[in-house]
Amino acid sequence: MTRPSHGAALKRDRVREHLLELIEERRPGDAIPSERSLCARLEVSRPTLRAAVDELVATGQLVREHGRGMFIAPGKITQELVPGAGDSLAVPPASGAWTSRLLHFAVQAAGVRVGRKLRMSPAERVFAVARLRLVETVPMAIEYLHLPVDLVPDLTEDDLAAGDLYDHLRDRHAVQVSQASQSIEPTVVSEAEAELLDVPPFSPALLFGRVTTDTAGRTVEYCHSLYRGDRYRIVSRLSLLDGAPSAAAPSAAGGHHPGIPPAEATPARPVVSATTGDIHRAD
Repeated sequence: MTRPSHGAALKRDRVREHLLELIEERRPGDAIPSERSLCARLEVSRPTLRAAVDELVATGQLVREHGRGMFIAPGKITQELVPGAGDSLAVPPASGAWTSRLLHFAVQAAGVRVGRKLRMSPAERVFAVARLRLVETVPMAIEYLHLPVDLVPDLTEDDLAAGDLYDHLRDRHAVQVSQASQSIEPTVVSEAEAELLDVPPFSPALLFGRVTTDTAGRTVEYCHSLYRGDRYRIVSRLSLLDGAPSAAAPSAAGGHHPGIPPAEATPARPVVSATTGDIHRAD
């Protein structure tokens, strides 16, 4: 099988980033520009554009309609986890011995999308980092990190290649992380990602998106990570509490918690969840 060249992969990544910005700027059902217009604007060929579009169609972010064009896909249903003690979720470390292999380390302008996540100007500089995360030498995830240069100007490649990032931020840069907003959704891997993760192209995966703030309220990190769907799962410990619903746990009429049978004629029950990653070990 022919592997995409490094240059072709970078072009497709640039196209994908542009399409993601269009998706964020528009509403579900809105049309995006035609293939001809996008190719001209981005100075790429139709095969390159279509490869990026195919990925976003496969992950449910774009919809193709024959004879009409491409549209923003309908919005996804969001299930919020109810805060536990201290308005947070307990997240113990995932099992296994985790290590990192640095794939990319550069300083660049944040750009519109990353700048929005980090609450900074698109022209401000960020560290753009990609690293392969391994468990006992087995590729498990690809992690893409963005951190403001002004916040951690002395960040080095060694900080990202060994040890825990948050420990480095605390001990070497006096940045104490405090809270994070994280999303998890299903996706598939591209051919380039499949090669790094040692899985077939378009294999199922979990896409994590995280924005982290420190104790001073500054946004210190935007991260999105791609985890192998065949080797990684999320396990939640649920506490079903009787009693009236709290303000932190609104109950929608006719709604239910995914995976829990809806109860009839019983008080609404908030669900407290502690979530951790767990590794499927090969037989």
